[in-house]
Amino acid sequence: MRTLALLPLRVLYALWVVLTFLVIGVIALALLVVLPRLQQRRLAARALARAFLAAAGMPVRVKFAERLPAGQCVVACNHASYLDGIVLTAALPPRFAFVIKREMAHFPLAGPLLKRLGSEFVERFNRQRSAADARRVLRNASLGGSVAFFPEGTFTHAPGLLKFHAGAFVTAVRVGCPLVPAVLRGTRRALPPELGMPAPGPIELELLPPLEPPGESQHAVSQLRDRTRAEILAALGEPDLTCCDDIDHPPDTERVRSAPASRP
Repeated sequence: MRTLALLPLRVLYALWVVLTFLVIGVIALALLVVLPRLQQRRLAARALARAFLAAAGMPVRVKFAERLPAGQCVVACNHASYLDGIVLTAALPPRFAFVIKREMAHFPLAGPLLKRLGSEFVERFNRQRSAADARRVLRNASLGGSVAFFPEGTFTHAPGLLKFHAGAFVTAVRVGCPLVPAVLRGTRRALPPELGMPAPGPIELELLPPLEPPGESQHAVSQLRDRTRAEILAALGEPDLTCCDDIDHPPDTERVRSAPASRP
């Protein structure tokens, strides 16, 4: 009975969230078109992402922000909702580029916004294109940029952590920069994966202690990936949805040559 009584309020709230998202999205698209510099566009996107989350009643708290290195690094975060990218945009400094599945490039409104923010789109299903995308991400990171990954590549309806693809860890190992595991909490409840009605409430991004790559070999990539996943799984407190021993070798990563990191 209480659920039925609250249904009109939930519907009104959902309409408010959708309307707010569309209005801020249009503003963001206009600003990102006219602002000439990437840094300006990212600062604008960060401010608008914070404005949207505040207006939606989803305040974001960053826990242990001091753990994020001042210089170049890679952030690897769990993935639970379509909100996750907005939350990381609001929470991380504007020096970060995001590595996103290529399908997102074709989404109305989201695709053009992501392109103007310098996002790196990667193919998940075509091996040849996936290898080319991996080389491009690595080449751009070797110039000194910081990047954020969702190494699961997708999310499921059920809570839990999927297996990790190796892209984030190949990048950290080849470039030689710290990798920061990160844990998102609250986004699955705020916007369920099945695109149910949104719900207000706090969202938290916890940054775990940075990890240094244990070498430059393919074995070092696997070690870093497995340690990162174990750290995130322990902090997240959700089920392990796959076997940690399922080693994932992305196509042609062995052929990607190391490039010296340019640190700020």
